[in-house]
Amino acid sequence: MYLNSYETIYVLKPDVTDTVNLSLVNYYKSLLKEKGARNIVVQHRGRRHLSYNISHYYDGIYVQMNYHGNGKLVTFLERSMRLNDNIMRYLTVQQDIIQSINVY
Repeated sequence: MYLNSYETIYVLKPDVTDTVNLSLVNYYKSLLKEKGARNIVVQHRGRRHLSYNISHYYDGIYVQMNYHGNGKLVTFLERSMRLNDNIMRYLTVQQDIIQSINVY
């Protein structure tokens, strides 16, 4: 079965504690594993100023997840994020894997 490469970035409310942040990361990482994702890499991008305020917040905590999975996995993950009150925004993009071709 072919798995696509995805990148999901979500923005947490700035008043979320480190404990809650870590528990969310572990929850989504285990959720991805449970649903068949491979090569999961999570990166904390830290607190950043937002371009525009979201729900009266001017800062957000960014978390980036890269993984290989299928479209059903992404749908399930985004539905879970939509229901979480600590997440202000999320975005998933499919990454194209470019293979280099040697031309002689």
